[in-house]
Amino acid sequence: MLLATTTVEDLDQFLEVFGEMGAAKREEHGSKGSTVFRDPNEKDRVWAIFDWDAQGWQHFVSDPEVPPILAKAGHKQKPQAAELVGRYRA
Repeated sequence: MLLATTTVEDLDQFLEVFGEMGAAKREEHGSKGSTVFRDPNEKDRVWAIFDWDAQGWQHFVSDPEVPPILAKAGHKQKPQAAELVGRYRA
């Protein structure tokens, strides 16, 4: 499980690319799915939870085919993974 955030120019454009081109590329690197949330305080910020391991994420962000996909999706910055600091039973 992995949590990442980024800011985007246009939410609809981002979701379209994220759900098609982005999903295909993430799947190549082992992602098994994702859920996207819009930040309640920053309208241009999105958060995504991925069913993905850290190694797959690292391969994805270092893939030279990824930057053009991010540009097409309207990313304002490179996505950043959040640091996992704990897991609990409930």
